[in-house]
Amino acid sequence: MATAQIYPSLLAADFGRIADAARAVEGHADWLHVDVMDYHFVPNLAFSGDTVTALRAVTETPLDCHLMISDPDRWAPGFAERGAANVTIHAEAVENLPRTTEAIRAAGARTGLAVKPATPVDGYADDLHRFDLLLLMTIEPGFGGQTFMDSVLPKIEAARRLLDQRGLDLWLQIDGGVNAETVERAAAAGVDVFVAGTAVYGAADPGAAIEALRAQALRAAPRLSPPGREATV
Repeated sequence: MATAQIYPSLLAADFGRIADAARAVEGHADWLHVDVMDYHFVPNLAFSGDTVTALRAVTETPLDCHLMISDPDRWAPGFAERGAANVTIHAEAVENLPRTTEAIRAAGARTGLAVKPATPVDGYADDLHRFDLLLLMTIEPGFGGQTFMDSVLPKIEAARRLLDQRGLDLWLQIDGGVNAETVERAAAAGVDVFVAGTAVYGAADPGAAIEALRAQALRAAPRLSPPGREATV
């Protein structure tokens, strides 16, 4: 049975207190979402491999690295080597998808495929077996705090049908605008992994905010169950 997982996005945390932000959600966050941006693939700059190294020293929560960068073929394996538990690459940026996913796995991490809102999943259907996670962006990548794009909901529903029909054991993740007003629609459409930034780190109690979002997702989607922490890595 699919589990309802909540990944707080450190992009919404205080960059001067990243270690504190990681500790604030321990025991509640299933993984921590680390957005890596290079000012080329997206018009913003955030985090790096050094961030992964620093976080690994202060938290045991698994790290989910979302690479919004050019040339992920070159850089992605290094994030796994530094301790990322999952490394997600963008379909729009990768050049040699089989080689890069194999290199990430060889370095010891799971791997994910991300697509922008306008990028169809169908073009990558025959490659999905290479991945552990499919990330559908529900905003245009590059900046946090954007509004959830309801226009992506049919795409989420189609992706869920595709994964189920093909018997693919991938986590279906969304990133962008996840909050108390949108999480139920996304869960009902077929999402099981929710990246939430402002909704978590903008709350007075980040841990409680995570559990509230999870409870909403569980109510909206009977197919989901609460995760066992031992099964998330």
